[in-house]
Amino acid sequence: MTDTTAVRRIWPSSLFSRLFLILLIGLIASHVLTFGLFLYERSQTWESMLVSYTELDVPSSVAWLDRLPADERPQWLDRLGRRTYRFMLPAADDRESAVGQPDTALSARLAAAIERAVGKQFEVRASPVPGEPGHLRVHVKLSDGSPLLIEMFPSLVPMSRWLPIILAVQFAAILICTWVAVRLATRPLTKLAEAADSLGPDMQMTRLEAKGTDEIARASSAFNAMQDRMAAHMAERVQILASISHDLQTPITRMRLRTDLMDDDALRDSLQRDLTTMSRLVSEGIAYARSVHAATEAPVLADVNALMDSLVGDYEDAKQNVRLNGRLLHPIILRPQALRRVIGNLVDNALKFSGAAEIVVREEGEEVTFSVLDRGPGIPEHELTTVLQPFYRVEASRGEETGGAGLGLAIAQQLSKSLGGALRLRNREGGGLEASVRIPGRRTNHK
Repeated sequence: MTDTTAVRRIWPSSLFSRLFLILLIGLIASHVLTFGLFLYERSQTWESMLVSYTELDVPSSVAWLDRLPADERPQWLDRLGRRTYRFMLPAADDRESAVGQPDTALSARLAAAIERAVGKQFEVRASPVPGEPGHLRVHVKLSDGSPLLIEMFPSLVPMSRWLPIILAVQFAAILICTWVAVRLATRPLTKLAEAADSLGPDMQMTRLEAKGTDEIARASSAFNAMQDRMAAHMAERVQILASISHDLQTPITRMRLRTDLMDDDALRDSLQRDLTTMSRLVSEGIAYARSVHAATEAPVLADVNALMDSLVGDYEDAKQNVRLNGRLLHPIILRPQALRRVIGNLVDNALKFSGAAEIVVREEGEEVTFSVLDRGPGIPEHELTTVLQPFYRVEASRGEETGGAGLGLAIAQQLSKSLGGALRLRNREGGGLEASVRIPGRRTNHK
């Protein structure tokens, strides 16, 4: 796996997640950097103050102990001690411990400050405590020869207990504000994408409210205007197709009547076959035009089992080899005429190319799938999607056996969308085609 591939897998794909991570990481990094600079400046200030106070306070305490009688010195040790250092009176000068240099920068500064201030009158030696970084021992020899030990524990001012709570609250505020900001910025894009996805050939449009920021309002208005133009263009094309198909029926009928009066039987039969083909093409054109407006049928609670039994019964009456497998346990909300036409078109297509069809109905969770199976020649894999386009046919010829306008699957696709589903084609193992329509299996009108 390359580094680029790994980054692509880790990096989220949605705009919301990317903006959220970028802003959140940037704000937290800025916050942490500011807090770190604050702590650094605080530590530098405290070290300077500690060195300054130690340089003033320790010499006066040493001078005070030097002036006191030896028997009174012990009772003043605790009074003169501070949080960062304390005084001790060892039994003898521990010269072995006075070896080495201070092991931290702060302890070195303190040792130098004490040596400058106390070393003018007394002998001073500073050394670190082995194994305890920053722990410093300063040995002072008083004027009467008595040893004085100064134990130093230099440290920063302890952090307030409420500071971590404040930091947690600030991080939570950053998280919430970032989420709200990115949500406000990307929610209109989500609505726009949903509206675009819902826009189908039936032109059942989802209007966007032109409100919000100037850019969002302008984009919503532009999208609504685009939908209106597409709807008008689609309606015009469908109207032209329907009008031409409808108007052709009259001259075809007149031509059929005239052929009946012809004396040449061979020529009459040939012309009548051509007129029959033309009539079928016109009927398919009208059916396709009507399928665009299939969503006008009101959804009702329908018994799918009875609908499929009726459809299969019609084919059996016509001596067609059509079987039905599978049943539903309850009625569902759908457009029954649209579903009947979808399954009918798929069955007709299967009968045309294989002479037999099998309808399989199965319930999968909250969806219902209708599949039409055949053992025909199937469709080349690279054309499984293309054949759903209007007027496209795998069969190059338009003969009487397999002819047509190439609108059967296109009509089924249109009607499937009006049912809230989509038509899917795949070749079966062993030969043949499976055409499946999956639609919502709702039992009520409430989604």
